[in-house]
Amino acid sequence: MSKKVVTLGEIMMRLSTPDYKRFVQTESFDVNYGGGEANVAAAICNYGLQSSFISKLPDNALGQAAINQLRRYGVDTQHVARGGKRLGLYFLEPGVSMRASQVIYDRADASITEVELSDFDFDKIFDGADWFHTSGITPALSDKAAALTLAALKAAKAKGLTTSLDLNYRKKLWTAEKARETLTQLCQYVDVCLGPDATLGFHPEDTDVDLSNLKQDDYKIVFKQLADKYGFKYIASTLRGSQSASDNSISAMIFDGTEIHHTKQYNVRIVDRVGAGDSFASGLIYGLVAGLNAAQAAEFGIAASALKHTIPGDMNHATVAEIETLIGGDGSGKIQR
Repeated sequence: MSKKVVTLGEIMMRLSTPDYKRFVQTESFDVNYGGGEANVAAAICNYGLQSSFISKLPDNALGQAAINQLRRYGVDTQHVARGGKRLGLYFLEPGVSMRASQVIYDRADASITEVELSDFDFDKIFDGADWFHTSGITPALSDKAAALTLAALKAAKAKGLTTSLDLNYRKKLWTAEKARETLTQLCQYVDVCLGPDATLGFHPEDTDVDLSNLKQDDYKIVFKQLADKYGFKYIASTLRGSQSASDNSISAMIFDGTEIHHTKQYNVRIVDRVGAGDSFASGLIYGLVAGLNAAQAAEFGIAASALKHTIPGDMNHATVAEIETLIGGDGSGKIQR
């Protein structure tokens, strides 16, 4: 399939403690690379589509290492700008059982925070592309990154691409007020909204109930409000139940403007849950680009997310065949010979 998806965001070096050790006891870290939109780009290639990643990385060996990681999985990195001060880092202490995972960011002054619009030629970048995806994490990094995100969405819409935004609110990166102001502006240029929450200021029937506390049937009220205001074609969200840091249940829903489809629920034993939301996004995008209907695309996305929980690192390396097998009901994990 010759379809092409372009993503914009930050890729970071991830330093995680081995063997479920705590930060205070570890003497070494495992190195991975990842970031919301980079994870989506890698998965899209893994599903057999083309993807291109846009970012800005330092012109040094660490920036090159991040680029090499993406190239390894077939992602087009020719439009990554080089320059700025540094590669962003984040530290992960994986949780287990009743002990939650911990994340510490070290991404201040990362190269993407100093990005300029002149670093990119969007007319060239979007030539031949079908879909553009970004997230609410990128505009949270700096005012310049927010301006770039808005410019990219505008350019993608002008080129006739389908656009998607995973809101991905991160309270460690910006305030709810700043997020609402910025994301409200971005959503005007978005066709597919992922992960809506109270950040956008919508509540069921004008109550002050947070989306995380909604009953599933109440989501339709909020999704209809969002669709009416912004003109979203689709709104999708994952639902997670946390029995412990080791065992979760996950499902998803998608709203097509009229009806909500609820996917099947998967009970997952967690090896690494980082990137699970990005895996849902990548699977949903793949499904819609490949011509699946909204319900089928959501089923593909949540199955991809379920499998990601079994794979170490930020990126999902599950294949289309594995995802389709899980959708078909075979989650036995029996050895394949």
